Amino acid sequence: MKTYRYTDLNQDQLEALCARGGSDLSAQRGELDAMRTRIICEGDAALREYSSRFDGADIDQFLMTSDELSRLSENIDPILKTAIQIAAANIENFHRSEIRHSEPIETSTGVLCWREYRAIESVGLYVPGGTAPLFSTLLMTAIPAKIAGCDKIVVCTPPQRDGMIAPEIAYTAQLLGISCVHRLGGAQAIFAMAHGTETIPKVDKIFGPGNGYVTGAKMLVSNQVAIDMPAGPSEVLIIADQTANPAFIASDLLAQAEHGPDSRVILCANDTIFTKSVAGEIEQQLPSLTRTDIARHALDHSMIMVTDSMAQAFEFSNLYAPEHLILSFEEFHQWIPMIKNAGSVFCGPLSCESFGDYASGPNHVLPTAGFARGFSGVSVDSFQKVICFQQISKTGCRTLGPVVETLARAEGLDAHKNAVSIRLDTIGRA
Repeated sequence: MKTYRYTDLNQDQLEALCARGGSDLSAQRGELDAMRTRIICEGDAALREYSSRFDGADIDQFLMTSDELSRLSENIDPILKTAIQIAAANIENFHRSEIRHSEPIETSTGVLCWREYRAIESVGLYVPGGTAPLFSTLLMTAIPAKIAGCDKIVVCTPPQRDGMIAPEIAYTAQLLGISCVHRLGGAQAIFAMAHGTETIPKVDKIFGPGNGYVTGAKMLVSNQVAIDMPAGPSEVLIIADQTANPAFIASDLLAQAEHGPDSRVILCANDTIFTKSVAGEIEQQLPSLTRTDIARHALDHSMIMVTDSMAQAFEFSNLYAPEHLILSFEEFHQWIPMIKNAGSVFCGPLSCESFGDYASGPNHVLPTAGFARGFSGVSVDSFQKVICFQQISKTGCRTLGPVVETLARAEGLDAHKNAVSIRLDTIGRA
């Protein structure tokens, strides 16, 4: 991890350090375009060829049967089943609190307006299952989808070489009552859900993280279907002071680094002696990890930012707009109003990001690559759309009608004015 001092950098240098390259699709654009065209033209036949090439699996039928899901679920350790059940309950409890209702308001006398929430009818959930079976992503996307009331929930997850999916994902799907689970991964799964094939249903919105090709495919189909958000490699920024436990900080940085070699981790601290202690802890903890090489690659392009004050640390954090922000110090409350851009915030030295990744309740599908400046994490709202309603009474027509006539006339839209005028002439003006 390279070390920088905040006060030594000008604004251009700071912005350069905050820049990410995950949204550039130029390298794989041609390959993705060709794949998309093949899937649109050839459907399931193209999907089978891609599954064989990329996953080493010969797939006859993409849809998992209930018997297959049940058999796979039997292989799950009872302790893991209980842990998944507890996580599911917490995630459901949190997301049920997000349900909103809009009360009608009278904007002018006789003019009644209100909003109603409607579930997106058909959603596609992409659940990574390559280097790690992310059954937690299924929990984080399927639970709010069910709470929102989506009629059709389509799941795609990569097959293993035997043609089956990860048992943990199968069990989670059964626990949540999801039967439309397809053994299909990669960018091909995104294109299949966006356009539909003989057996993969076309959906209205696609959710879920993935590698660069999955992300690229989501960006390409965003003119065809809605997507949850732009996404890039996973990331964390930790703000700590000298009271923090170096072992805690090292474990948090490594927890994020092990996601993938393109993950990015950042430590902001105001004490160089402390940062050296963290670096030492990282070297002690690294060898014991099963994904040591992946974590080390991630650390190679990660950094330590030394600041003179806590205010500078929050300035840098807001500029970076991290997916995950950890405040690893006790007196965090006074600094919460300073946070402008972050996907999800973990407050206090015991609040490691792992809790949020799995079981505390808030969603872990979050904006990365700086998109936290304009996007929020997945919630029940993500699976709904808002429809506005309005009702104009005779009184409202007489009260607001002349105003609308004036405005429409000023824009030169006579038909707009006449639509109001003809009603006023019929019911009688005030």
